[in-house]
Amino acid sequence: MPLLRPDGQVLVRLGDPPSPVPAPVVGMLLDYLEQRPNTMTATNPDARWLFPGRRAGQPMTPVTLELRLRYLGFPTQRGRPAAIRHLVLQTPAPVVARMLGYHGDTAARLAEEVGGTWRLYAPATMRRDDQGPD
Repeated sequence: MPLLRPDGQVLVRLGDPPSPVPAPVVGMLLDYLEQRPNTMTATNPDARWLFPGRRAGQPMTPVTLELRLRYLGFPTQRGRPAAIRHLVLQTPAPVVARMLGYHGDTAARLAEEVGGTWRLYAPATMRRDDQGPD
C-alpha cells in the first residue's frame, strides 16, 4: 500500500521520498481506504493502490479517476491548467513540456502568461563539447 504511518504521521508514496498528507485530508483518506472500490473481488483483495483498477495489480485509469471526481463534484478541468501554470513558475518551461508531453511553445506561452522567469533558460540540447574550452 502506498500509505505509510511512521511515528503517527501519515505519508503517501507518490514517489521518493514519501509525501506527508496534510492534516485536513488525513481523516478523509483513512475513511476512503476502509471502503475502497474494486477490492472485494477475487482479483483485487490485497490491492496496494489508493485507486485500484479493474485488473489485478493495476491502478485505476486516469480517465476513470477523472470521471469519478467529476461525478463527486470536483472541477477537474480547471485544476489541471492551474497546476501546470504553477509548475512553470517553479520549473523551466522546456522541462515541464518534456515531462508532461506538452509542446515547448505551449509551455513557454503558459510561463509567459503567469510571469515565469525561466525565459532565458537554455534547454539541454547542447552537448558539453559544443560549449568550447573550459
